[in-house]
Amino acid sequence: MTNTPHTPLPMASTGCACCAPAPVVDQPAPAAKAPASAGTSTTYQVEGMTCGHCATSVTEEITALDGVTDVHIDLVAGGVSAVTVTAAGPLSTTEVRAAVEEAGYALVSA
Repeated sequence: MTNTPHTPLPMASTGCACCAPAPVVDQPAPAAKAPASAGTSTTYQVEGMTCGHCATSVTEEITALDGVTDVHIDLVAGGVSAVTVTAAGPLSTTEVRAAVEEAGYALVSA
């Protein structure tokens, strides 16, 4: 066993909006997945997400809305991220805004 000091992971040392006060810059976006083909897709602009954990929180809240079949996020760490929601039918902006705010972020536009 060696006594080498442990270096914190990059996210742990730089922080993010959901885990620490310092915003993260230059974090790579998570790999894109193809959205579901059936239903209505709408893209929303969400501000404040900085990491994969942020995107997961938003995805979980939006997925809980009735009729949502897929959520795809193009993460722009520390900026405005595109969140594409596919649902069986149209969703109201009010309910999507409430879900995003429940996750701790701000819906800028639809």
